[in-house]
Amino acid sequence: MVDYLELIALAWFLVCWIGYTEYSSRKANDRPCLSNTLDLYREDWMRGMLRRDNRIPDASVVGNLERNGAFFASSCLLILAGIITALGYTQEVMEVFSTLPFGNLPSRAIWELRMVVLLMVFIYAFFKFTWSMRMYNFVAVLIGSAPLPEDTKVSPAAREAFAQSAARVCNLAGDAFNLGLRSYYYAMAVVAWFIHPVAFIAGSTLVVIVLYRREFHSNALEALRGGKVFEEPAAKSDAASKSNSYRSGDSE
Repeated sequence: MVDYLELIALAWFLVCWIGYTEYSSRKANDRPCLSNTLDLYREDWMRGMLRRDNRIPDASVVGNLERNGAFFASSCLLILAGIITALGYTQEVMEVFSTLPFGNLPSRAIWELRMVVLLMVFIYAFFKFTWSMRMYNFVAVLIGSAPLPEDTKVSPAAREAFAQSAARVCNLAGDAFNLGLRSYYYAMAVVAWFIHPVAFIAGSTLVVIVLYRREFHSNALEALRGGKVFEEPAAKSDAASKSNSYRSGDSE
């Protein structure tokens, strides 16, 4: 029965991870969230970059974003080295863990399964962070190749297409970084598995709740949305003037 509970806990973890990833990507298409709101800011960033002669600040921002990914990718490598080392000393680690008051010591096979799952989580995170770093390199190349404001040979339509293309690459880099960062949250749930499979189930559920609240209902989202004008004031004034003209025509 214990082994069945272990497998149920693992299955629930995968449902939470894969299910929420799919849910959040679909939900971002029709409701405000951190992901699609930052996409709008990145588009504004690339349009503003095209209007500047000096692109050094833009390159500096991209470099900072790339270094964030490098830091987490390096951390993943260190964590993976520790997990692999622990796999080589499974019996010793299990003996140490058995002395803890909250430790629920399973069979060796289950213990190694837990370690392998934790290993796979950080391998996934490593690939996401490194892919994010590489795409930020692409953004740096795009900034370096961006047309200058005084270049009259580039049409406004071509500038807008370039801005959207650069913003799209930047958005993909941000999404990859976000997925890598989520892996750290899910790794915390896997750590709860070493206590008890029920704690693993509860941890997986809690991670999804935390991610959902931060993505769709956080104060940060409210602040970011507050900085965007989703309906231009000119459009509002035009609509108001048309409405007034209709009313005056009716009164005549």
